[in-house]
Amino acid sequence: MNTLRLTVLVENTTRRQGLMAEHGLALWIEAGDKQILFDAGQSGVLRHNAGQLGINLGAADAIVLSHGHYDHTGGLAAMPLTEASRRVCRNGEDKTGVQPVRVFGHEQAFTDKYSRRPGQAARDIGMARYTRQTLQTATALTLTDAPTEIGEGISVTGPIPRHTDFEDVGGPFFKDEACREPDDLIDDQAAFVDTSNGIVIILGCAHSGIINTLRYVRELLPKRPIHTVIGGTHLVTANEVRIRRTVEALREFEIQRLIPLHCTGFAAAARLWNEFPGHVSTCPAGSRLELNP
Repeated sequence: MNTLRLTVLVENTTRRQGLMAEHGLALWIEAGDKQILFDAGQSGVLRHNAGQLGINLGAADAIVLSHGHYDHTGGLAAMPLTEASRRVCRNGEDKTGVQPVRVFGHEQAFTDKYSRRPGQAARDIGMARYTRQTLQTATALTLTDAPTEIGEGISVTGPIPRHTDFEDVGGPFFKDEACREPDDLIDDQAAFVDTSNGIVIILGCAHSGIINTLRYVRELLPKRPIHTVIGGTHLVTANEVRIRRTVEALREFEIQRLIPLHCTGFAAAARLWNEFPGHVSTCPAGSRLELNP
């Protein structure tokens, strides 16, 4: 695997002039000769920040959807999906050809999704219908019901087995507007890259649980250490028991770099900083990382 570079396009925070922040997540992955958009934030912030950072979203070889919530898919409405074209070489001649962008997501990412907190009305938190239709008709869609390779050395997990007794999806999520049918978010998936230094795991929200996710990736690549974990961990609503047991379980992986973003929550992020000194860092929107120098 050649150099792996990550750029945080959308995150809850930013410290860079000219960029915007929002509740959401999007990362630009450069792995070898592949350029991959992992999630898309919730709005046009994706396109704005990409322009400020000199990143051409139309050059994406693939889009990975970690799950179907609005704060990870909403930015696709402002992305030129139907313009994702490049110079295509055919029979030795350079011709302009439209090459549909490849999209990797579980089929449940395209279903209705709602949330309702006590005393409040139900909220639609799913992917916009226009975006669903566009992805299903104007892209090369790969439904990930199992681990799936995107390019050499980079894959997505597909659905993640859930074995821990202290992790849950992290909130009151439902499949119907009446909020009678709980949503287990089976569409939750992570991306992982095998680098020379070890595995880099990229999380959207880790609705399957960060520990379930890490253990599953370790099963898929049993002889490789996990070097870096970056992304949302959805510990924002976690109680003390879950936080404590998550910290205890994280120690088994000996992670060199842990970068909690987005839905981790301030209290959980602070706890991770204190429990793993020297191994935790922040990456607001605009941050660029080279993860296997």
